[in-house]
Amino acid sequence: MVTLTDIVKIYDLGKIQVVALNEVSMKVEENEFISIMGASGSGKSTLMNIIGCLDTFNNGTYFLDGTEVSKLSENELAEIRNQKIGFVFQTFNLLPKYNALQNVELPMVYGGVSPTKRKELAFQALERVGLKDRWQHRPNELSGGERQRVAIARALVNNPAILLADEPTGNLDSQMGKEIMETFTKLHQEGATIILVTHEADIAAYSHRNIRLFDGKITKDEKKP
Repeated sequence: MVTLTDIVKIYDLGKIQVVALNEVSMKVEENEFISIMGASGSGKSTLMNIIGCLDTFNNGTYFLDGTEVSKLSENELAEIRNQKIGFVFQTFNLLPKYNALQNVELPMVYGGVSPTKRKELAFQALERVGLKDRWQHRPNELSGGERQRVAIARALVNNPAILLADEPTGNLDSQMGKEIMETFTKLHQEGATIILVTHEADIAAYSHRNIRLFDGKITKDEKKP
């Protein structure tokens, strides 16, 4: 599903060049649940952004679901992001004036899905994360955990090939964080492919494969027995 080969990412900061990723290679198979860990500056967010087609790279190749990403135009990359990748961020990124259902519908608005079909699919996504009865509530009427579950439903609604989560429990207390990780576990059991960036070992423990980065290189790639 994902094949990265010798990926190099260099940031030019004036007279200084920072090597964020140094010949990183990895594969992700369908229905894997992977956590990516590393200290600040290790390259984990850069790796996540490249997998999510949010950032480009200097050298190497990246195939997503059989498509070579580096050869795509900006419009094609936007389409890939909308159709193939679901994003979950630490800060939820919900629109405050919209209710839960309307927030979940948003990716389909951009994809040109009809209003009737949008509502049907958005309800199904909210049901998958246990929030179908809260569809009318706006973000300020929901708990932090519920808001993150709305964000997860929004990420799922286009049935993406991969669900990318960047520190999804970072703004939540331990109990809400546990609820979110139980939601990810359920989605994985239903067949979702999940890649999660975290700095917390207890969160990474939910995954079935752990990748560690240090100074832009993969130093560990272990699967649970």
